[in-house]
Amino acid sequence: MEIIPIEQGKDSLIALRDPEGLTNTVVMSYGAVMLAVWMDGRHNLAEIQAKFKQQTGRQVALADLEQLVKQLDKSYLLANERFEEFRRKAVEEYLKNPVRPALHAGGAYAGQPDKLRKQLAGFFTCKEGPGEINADAGCDGRQLRGLVSPHIDYRRGGPVYARVWKRARELAREAELVVLLGTDHFGADGALTLTRQHYATPFGVLPTSRPVVDALAGALGEETAFADELHHRSEHSIELAAIWLHYVRQEQPCEVVPILCGSFGHFVRGEADPERDPAVDALVNTLRQAVDGRRALVVAAADLSHVGPAFGGRPRDLVGRARLQAADEELIGHMCMGDAQGFFAAIRRDGDRRNVCGLPPIYIALRVLSPVQGERVAYDRCPADENGTSLVSVCGILFH
Repeated sequence: MEIIPIEQGKDSLIALRDPEGLTNTVVMSYGAVMLAVWMDGRHNLAEIQAKFKQQTGRQVALADLEQLVKQLDKSYLLANERFEEFRRKAVEEYLKNPVRPALHAGGAYAGQPDKLRKQLAGFFTCKEGPGEINADAGCDGRQLRGLVSPHIDYRRGGPVYARVWKRARELAREAELVVLLGTDHFGADGALTLTRQHYATPFGVLPTSRPVVDALAGALGEETAFADELHHRSEHSIELAAIWLHYVRQEQPCEVVPILCGSFGHFVRGEADPERDPAVDALVNTLRQAVDGRRALVVAAADLSHVGPAFGGRPRDLVGRARLQAADEELIGHMCMGDAQGFFAAIRRDGDRRNVCGLPPIYIALRVLSPVQGERVAYDRCPADENGTSLVSVCGILFH
């Protein structure tokens, strides 16, 4: 569950949001959330009652605890057989449709094709943009092999998207196959999640290459590869890159391979090494075979650092902003050298203190494309709170 602090009048409350979108968002008091956290399968209600008294000095009636359990169960917030059956039916219903709908259309971006064209065109011609998309030559499609595109919202990252996709437009238009590696913001450690569904955009449908997905599923194991397939439904990272791909292709479809990449937390903690991980190796080797000899584009839909109070850190002043950019420049340098190992090592060195959510897709893209050289096209630090003390950094990189 995603835990979101909110204010309602004078009350401080917590919203619990299901990232899979199965359940409605539930608003609870801090005390109720504290009680729910102890419902972890290791405590009975009497023990939870005692822990609450010990921690807060307040008594909660057993009848009130029982009522809370009923409310949580009714909202499908308990990990029990009732929830598992509910989730199983939801997955079955979702997968009946061969096309994954453009979930964020009309919210994160304009949902109508004509309005979306106007919105995206505006990022090319705005003050920070690169100019009209066809005003000058893009990269030679014969040389380009991949790119890093943001997955931040268009309002903040639009000019960076425009700069990188303008330069990539020739290969994007000629590509037979596009691998879309996106951050799974709620994916488990090491999760690499496939889907056989096609990806819809307001411009039409980008068909998923099922032969490539089948090959990947065979390498990863069918059950493992699709265990969290429902994450594709609500995750925005691939969707926001797919929109730009479809747009710069002049709305012509091409085959895609959408892959959500879960956390690298256990790698960062030193519990395992991504250079020797069987699942990462299987994915990388299979993708290398899939793109070999084809007009293929590998896209890492990935942001960089997330710092400041919005992400549990200290406010960033001018000095903090400069340090952030210096740290990002180190990562960009490793990307431009095609150095997957150095890129990962730089993040692991400080325990991923800057919350680089693009680590998994960028690392995998570098491995798939190796040997490769990168070219920096754009970089920005986007505000993430009203005071400008929280930042999300994004970049655009082309791989040759």
